[in-house]
Amino acid sequence: MIKIDMSGKSVLITGGTKGIGLSAALKFGEAGANTYLTYKWGSDDFSPLYEAFKKVKAPKPSLIQADVSVDEDTDALLEKIKETEDKIDYFISNVGFAQRTMSLDDYKKRSLYKTLDYSTWPLIEYTRKIKGTFGSYPGHVIGVSSDGPDHFYQGYDFVAGSKALMEFFAKYLSIHLFEEGSRVNVIRFGPVKTESFSLIFGEEFFKFLKDNGIPENMIVQVEDCGNSIFAVCSGLMDALNGQIITVDKGMTYRDNVMMRYIQSKDK
Repeated sequence: MIKIDMSGKSVLITGGTKGIGLSAALKFGEAGANTYLTYKWGSDDFSPLYEAFKKVKAPKPSLIQADVSVDEDTDALLEKIKETEDKIDYFISNVGFAQRTMSLDDYKKRSLYKTLDYSTWPLIEYTRKIKGTFGSYPGHVIGVSSDGPDHFYQGYDFVAGSKALMEFFAKYLSIHLFEEGSRVNVIRFGPVKTESFSLIFGEEFFKFLKDNGIPENMIVQVEDCGNSIFAVCSGLMDALNGQIITVDKGMTYRDNVMMRYIQSKDK
């Protein structure tokens, strides 16, 4: 088994205290990296999170409240990290905002711009500000996306559009940062049982999968997401640059389960 040692390295993960972000943070922490995790809302009781890091013998994470859409929060966050780090080696842009659009009447320009502020622009703005604060870009930049741009998810119109635009910019970002020695990639995940997914589509979605014969081992777990992000940053996959990588255990080709799910609710 190959053991990756990231001792002395630093990773910044937006939205890193829950779900996919936390899963990735635990992998980096287990490898010895110093982890800096942002959050916007949530309980002040992070003892379970600290216990999870302690369990894998990872350095205690630094949790910093910051809204990715607010420039002042970003500046304060990076200055805080600079107190203990000379650079940021890995940046994971994980935060996404779900503006639900159930019908054409829900299409509002203001709502679209807000979605872009959270789901598209942070990949670029954080990367630029990291260079401005530390004098160098991260060695690896990862954008967390979904398969929404290519598949139907009810109410996901604006989010899917913002993810598609983020993927587009990631490809161009990879060209701009190539001479700097940075690698920029996006990882698309299929449906993952996280708090944010349940808020958008409901808890019953995964029950629907089970009731319709979709085996549990075909569903992407948060641990799969964390492992995938870590793998792309591990140094073993540095030939990848400017790529959109899909992680869905082949579910895309099995069935359009979301469409079947919506149809079942209409009966």
